[in-house]
Amino acid sequence: MIYVWSVFVFIFGLVIGSFLNCLIWRLYKKEGMWNRSYCPACRQQIAWYDNIPVLSFILLRGKCRHCRKRISIQYPIVEFLTGVLFLIAFLNNESGIMNNGLFLILNSKFLILTLRDWFIVAVMTVIFIYDLRWYLILDKITLPACLIVFILNLALGISWLNLVISAAIGGGFFLIQFLVSRGKWIGGGDIRLGLLMGFSLGDPSRLILAILLAYFIGSVIGLGLIISKRKRWNSEVPFGVFLASATIFTVFWGEKIINWYLGLF
Repeated sequence: MIYVWSVFVFIFGLVIGSFLNCLIWRLYKKEGMWNRSYCPACRQQIAWYDNIPVLSFILLRGKCRHCRKRISIQYPIVEFLTGVLFLIAFLNNESGIMNNGLFLILNSKFLILTLRDWFIVAVMTVIFIYDLRWYLILDKITLPACLIVFILNLALGISWLNLVISAAIGGGFFLIQFLVSRGKWIGGGDIRLGLLMGFSLGDPSRLILAILLAYFIGSVIGLGLIISKRKRWNSEVPFGVFLASATIFTVFWGEKIINWYLGLF
């Protein structure tokens, strides 16, 4: 039965990924979410059968049905990866599932934990894409997300003091860099993202791991871009991309990595 539910979770993730693509574009264009989706090139409304996650992109061969302009590859990638990440979150918390014949018995902790992980994946995906494309981390995403994930973690029994300390470390770490560099190293959005990372991970050790991972990934990719002459040493880098990726990774596997590391001593 778990396999059947896994298919449903993956499809649900695809749908959420489609919603996130729409949200990212509407945030950039400062438009509401209630209007029908449209092609950015010709502004024709998109029919429901042309808006099926991943499948429509394949059937349309990556082009708008009306104007034949290319559809950004971002759309199917975000949809597919969101589906995969939602499935990983679901299976990662599988210990909270009891199989009872045709039905799955889900305890309340499993539901809240999975909902929290899905929420973190969704928010970090928006931050990743928005910062990658427009070099900006929106407060209207990070600040409400801080409150929501704080409440979800409280419901999971995580100490409010741990959450506050983690958030203070995350926000403070980037605030110090911002003040020392007078805003040249990082932007103000990174400070709020640091707060969100702290509230999301709920533990200083996991937060530190996420920050270290982000700097490591950023250094490797940045060096590769410089060697390939696509960036210069003084080029601006969307660091939120690496912070968001590291946060998702740490949510899923951070505890295992920390336990492995501590087991070496």
